[in-house]
Amino acid sequence: MSPESSETKRYPTDLPSLAAALVRLESENPPGNESACAEYVHDWFTHHGIESTLIDEPDPDRQQVGARIGTGRPTLVLNGHLDVVPAGDSDEWTYPPYGGVIEDGRLYGRGSVDMKTAIASAMLTALNLRSDIENGCLDGSIVVHAAMGEETADPGTKSLLDAGFDGDVGVVLEPTQCRVATSEKGMAWYEIRWPGEPAHASDPDRGANPIDHVRPVLARLNDYDATLRERRDPLCGRAYATVTQISAGEGSNKAVLADRTAVTLDRRILPDETIDAVDDEIEQLVSELNRDHGIKATWNRNETYSSAEIPIDHPLAEIFRDHSTAVTDAPTEPWGIRASTDVREFINHADIPAITWGPGSLAQAHTVDEYIDLDEARNGLEILERAARTILSTDSFEFD
Repeated sequence: MSPESSETKRYPTDLPSLAAALVRLESENPPGNESACAEYVHDWFTHHGIESTLIDEPDPDRQQVGARIGTGRPTLVLNGHLDVVPAGDSDEWTYPPYGGVIEDGRLYGRGSVDMKTAIASAMLTALNLRSDIENGCLDGSIVVHAAMGEETADPGTKSLLDAGFDGDVGVVLEPTQCRVATSEKGMAWYEIRWPGEPAHASDPDRGANPIDHVRPVLARLNDYDATLRERRDPLCGRAYATVTQISAGEGSNKAVLADRTAVTLDRRILPDETIDAVDDEIEQLVSELNRDHGIKATWNRNETYSSAEIPIDHPLAEIFRDHSTAVTDAPTEPWGIRASTDVREFINHADIPAITWGPGSLAQAHTVDEYIDLDEARNGLEILERAARTILSTDSFEFD
């Protein structure tokens, strides 16, 4: 047997090796280092004879990839994001965060579960089904997204859909332990800020310390959160409003009263809530604080992920449930994911029915020593290929 070529090693077709190769390409966001990983994905597709495009929108310094096999319908879009959250202090990791270490049946590294193993599964599904698509055994086509910016709500997936890498149905390959999510919460980050009057701390009465207002602000936001927890979606759970940051006096002399204070509020939004209605709630809350405490606060919304949902019995969801339970013991009950994913871009922006589904546990995402169990990953690849074959057989899947 001839030794494995360097090109085969560089562009592997087995799931563990390909996933590890992607993990080794650091693509942290922030700041947004996706381009090197995007170039590798593009080169991998090109090496294996699959048409793909490096996309410069929305940011030419942060490229992403769209690939396509076939021209028929239905078209299945497999979506993954290239960016990963920062690994932090590498000394805290047992394995190097970008080492792509495989040990004891696990792949370790930042992005191993969120979500480069899933991207590798999408790439391999396209490759493994290419022959049947091209020779007409399967009537439909496959599109693969390797998107930028998901972790910070950048419009990577949106721009890929707008560039023509769209389809009839979509799967956002986040780690759900192969459970099908037909809905998801939205999220909005609000900054509520108010001014102070700087003065030397040796004579504080000459100024106004904005930190004094933190207690009433937090008390009002805690009351708001308690009210929200009474709202509940049957699939996604409760709404929440959580203070995640408080800032005052950064960069100034410690002996000087701060010129302003701000809090960041993380608002989790249920599928039946609108962002306009949430904005109105925040406006009323801030107005009450100003009226009752003389705070003079203002607010703005920094980042927004809208909620999204499709019918729980949509054929796409039923197909993935059937194949998931045939291969694994994934629950089949209707479910909604509590995190925010790019599925909203499919459903709300492009009007494409989509689910969130993928191998691996969401509990591992963003953690030190992040890993994915490779047996579960292989099961995920099998399910994905089986479901794709079902969907691309128009006799068994209605897409209109």
